[in-house]
Amino acid sequence: MIKQVLEQLDFEAREVDIYCALLSLGMASIREIADKAQVNRGTTHELLKAMVKRGVVSYAPKGKRRHYRAEDPEKLLSLASEKQESLRHASIQLANQVIPDLNRLKHGTDAAKVSYFEGDDGIERVLKDILKTAENSPAKSYNVYSSRAIRKYLYRPFPNYTMQRVKRNIRVKAIAIGPGGEEAPLSERKWIDDKNSGANASYVAIYPPKCAMISLQEGNYPSAVVIESEAISQALNISFETLWQLL
Repeated sequence: MIKQVLEQLDFEAREVDIYCALLSLGMASIREIADKAQVNRGTTHELLKAMVKRGVVSYAPKGKRRHYRAEDPEKLLSLASEKQESLRHASIQLANQVIPDLNRLKHGTDAAKVSYFEGDDGIERVLKDILKTAENSPAKSYNVYSSRAIRKYLYRPFPNYTMQRVKRNIRVKAIAIGPGGEEAPLSERKWIDDKNSGANASYVAIYPPKCAMISLQEGNYPSAVVIESEAISQALNISFETLWQLL
């Protein structure tokens, strides 16, 4: 367990052996440390220099040679805190500068990105993507077309979907194809006649820059296609809003 934890603090395995050897030896020479840790002397010398630089080992002259000792294990907590702060700072830089800069390097193309998902696990991933994308959008909302035949299967893998949507303060407008559908907070619903095509199960979510199309195959096996395209999602949104105003 010690090795596993210290490796998270960027110790390599031989450095852990050297540090533990030093703790048991106290002040010791390179030869004594290498023998105790069972690490080659030349390698021990190089690793000790790196560990001194990191502040986990110190040394003192003894005659013509240096003798080393391990710093108190409490020092490791400081290393962990420093790494945590460094990662936090790196995350901020990634979000605010690095990722935008990298995105500007991407090939300038309007080609849509298309992803396919199957089964309950796949549908759950799509539903979670809808929530995540909508939550991070300026409007914090999305639009859907939903046929009655798919309603009892759609949230089967994610039964608390609506609760999660409301918790995140995401609004939704739904055009229901065919009668039915439950009222829910932060939700508006309008209906259109299904023209006796109630057996066709489909669900289309428009959440720019994406849209998802979910349907049922034989045996009520769900599948989905997600298209990531600002142009396509915006065109579908315009069509949806136009129809919404007419209903």
